[in-house]
Amino acid sequence: MRHATRFIGAVLLVIFTAACGQGQQTPAGGAGNEAPASVPVAAPAAPATPEAKDLVPKIDPATLPVIEAKLGIAPNAAPPVHRDYPAKVIVKVEIREVVKELADGVKYSFWTFGGAVPGPMIRVRRGDLVEFHLMSHPGNTMAHNIDLHAVTGPGGGAASSFTAPGHQTQFSFQALNTGVYIYHCATAPVPLHIANGMYGLIVVEPEEGWPGVDHEYYVVQGEFYTKGDYHAQGLQPFDAQKAIAENPSYVVFNGRDASLVGDRALPAKVGEKVRLFLGNGGPNLVSSFHVIGEIFDAVYAEGGDAVSHDVQTTLIPVGGSAIVDFTLQVPGTYILVDHSIFRAFNKGALGMLKVEGPEDTTIYSGRQADEVYKPEGTPPAEGAAPVEATPPAEGAAPAESAPPAEATPPAEATPPVEATPPAGEQKQY
Repeated sequence: MRHATRFIGAVLLVIFTAACGQGQQTPAGGAGNEAPASVPVAAPAAPATPEAKDLVPKIDPATLPVIEAKLGIAPNAAPPVHRDYPAKVIVKVEIREVVKELADGVKYSFWTFGGAVPGPMIRVRRGDLVEFHLMSHPGNTMAHNIDLHAVTGPGGGAASSFTAPGHQTQFSFQALNTGVYIYHCATAPVPLHIANGMYGLIVVEPEEGWPGVDHEYYVVQGEFYTKGDYHAQGLQPFDAQKAIAENPSYVVFNGRDASLVGDRALPAKVGEKVRLFLGNGGPNLVSSFHVIGEIFDAVYAEGGDAVSHDVQTTLIPVGGSAIVDFTLQVPGTYILVDHSIFRAFNKGALGMLKVEGPEDTTIYSGRQADEVYKPEGTPPAEGAAPVEATPPAEGAAPAESAPPAEATPPAEATPPVEATPPAGEQKQY
């Protein structure tokens, strides 16, 4: 009986499936498959038509003016495009493997685009044709390539740019989307190439450009995984186990501890508007970017065209970016941090913006008082001077004198507690 029931159920399932399949398969012009007249058939939805502003005009490369890209070397941004027409933009970037300082007294073997971390900032206009030349210095030991997140195509260009030492490659792409995009090496093992500093930003301006500002700066966060801990001296090799555990020795801006501190601080003046092009090369940690003492007037989240206002801290994903604009009203030193705050004070993710100009005490007064504070009901401190009696008001009866309190013997001297050193080295600013 049980087998018969299963058989009948299987037959019904086959019949039901066949009926559904016939209802879905409607050959054009096929008789007998039309829907009943009483059942309306919904017309197929028309494909969504993109807005005109989303369409990039077709270009004829032969008719485009040819322009050599002006690259930005951090912390200086590449200059604005200032064009209202598309062009063929020639970009040339050299790969260099170099030993440089990661911190004072600390050296590291960086793999770089252009000899620095981050690599040069590239800036083009939406609709431009970009002709990209990647050259690898003959002294390099590894092959490298480049993946530009602004590229629509296999590997973001990586599939066309594998470059051995002493060789150069070339490919072209059209900049179809406005935004700020990370680029990085994508040669296996990809994490190692990125962890050694191979990343930067390519900026694609909208056709009409962005609103003008007084200063544009280029700041990219990244991590370094060294055998020695933070500030351990000498040439430091890469530590794969720290990298896999996502436990960096350094989290820094622009490839170096204190790269934006002291004499390297970003300059500005009261009344000026500042724009920061921000990137996060990673390879592992999301950044919580904040400027202590400032509020961002505008944030282009993740480097796109969605703008938020009056923002305190903005997230920058690994392999992502942001633009922040803010106006300076008060002079002083403003601290740039990753607000995952131990990274700032114990691993290096800290920079400075030094602002000069007149004070405005209405916006910010500075210290106005520094007084002893005694919560209500707090007994007077032992050994404090007695408070003088207030003479009675004229005509009032004198108060009876209270008997003197018995003297309290002084407490035995307590040995001083030794200062406990902090768990990790910490900077004071």
